[in-house]
Amino acid sequence: MLVGTLEPTPDALGGKMIGLAVPYTCYPAVYTLKILLTAAAVVFVLPGYRQFPLRISPLAVLVGVVGIVVWVGLCRLNLEQRLLVPLGLGRVVDLGARSGFNPLEQLQHNPAWAWGFLAIRFAGLVIVVPLVEEFFLRGFLMRFGVDPKWWEVPMGKANTWAMVLATAVPMLMHPAELLAAAAWFSMITCMYLRTRNVWDCVAAHAVTNLLLGVYVVVWDQWQLM
Repeated sequence: MLVGTLEPTPDALGGKMIGLAVPYTCYPAVYTLKILLTAAAVVFVLPGYRQFPLRISPLAVLVGVVGIVVWVGLCRLNLEQRLLVPLGLGRVVDLGARSGFNPLEQLQHNPAWAWGFLAIRFAGLVIVVPLVEEFFLRGFLMRFGVDPKWWEVPMGKANTWAMVLATAVPMLMHPAELLAAAAWFSMITCMYLRTRNVWDCVAAHAVTNLLLGVYVVVWDQWQLM
């Protein structure tokens, strides 16, 4: 999380919160370090993941495919800018500004690193992020919403508070895509309550993110990444 604060955007230097000024050109190095540290953390607690049998239902893949339509469709409407900025909440939206870093353009002087970083970006998008986010949301947060002794709560058990948390927290994590996050994560939560399988959530998240990455690269929509 600390390394994540160092990520710059085209309009802002990274690390301002801790007194640094990381230029945009350093984004690939910062992102790569963040993904490596996150992957190391996953490996460190790997026995915890093994408590839950790895099985994925066809529904997860279907939800992931529908999810990309929901996410991109709502993002293209740009409702956050239209509705929140006039209310003086533009700074909230700005907190979720994406890096929009196009390695094929920014690193064109070094094609090997450009394609290498694109592969790292996809690994983070499709493998690391779905695994970490969904286990945090379903494995901890929703269970904590049911009972402070969350480790005693079975996977798939939820109450109203747990379902609110499962949507509200991701919205705070995606302030620039509040409506897309509300719709997408609510859909994943509904699927989770049906299958009671956290790996379905990981798979659906991975499918959506993979398709998002392909969409970004093919249609040059880097502002979504």
